[in-house]
Amino acid sequence: MSEKKKFEMEFTVRSSVKILYQCLSTSSGLSDWFADDVTIKRDYAKFVWDGSEEEAKIIAKKAELMIRYQMLEDEDTDYYFEFAIKTDPLTGDVALMITDFAEEDELDEQRRLWESQVGELLHILGN
Repeated sequence: MSEKKKFEMEFTVRSSVKILYQCLSTSSGLSDWFADDVTIKRDYAKFVWDGSEEEAKIIAKKAELMIRYQMLEDEDTDYYFEFAIKTDPLTGDVALMITDFAEEDELDEQRRLWESQVGELLHILGN
């Protein structure tokens, strides 16, 4: 397995921080845009895509600021994906920052996947 590279993406979101955070941190919020079905119990999340299940552990969170998930298959690594919410102090604009890891030859594909997923989120939020 080759080394994965960290990458970050930023999306402007017209939404309240509270509503956006619910979309990133709750079963119902994530089920609306991220996966076909999501179950969160304590610090574990189960994601279902096209009938296949993957589990993740919530390894960090700060209400209405960020939440970080680590897939159980990556438990012995430093790999994770994170949703962070940034608010511009002057304009009040809200941005969603996504941090993830991908192998070099999969970076473009992974970025396109996030763009597609976040596009769905923005649609749900009325952006």
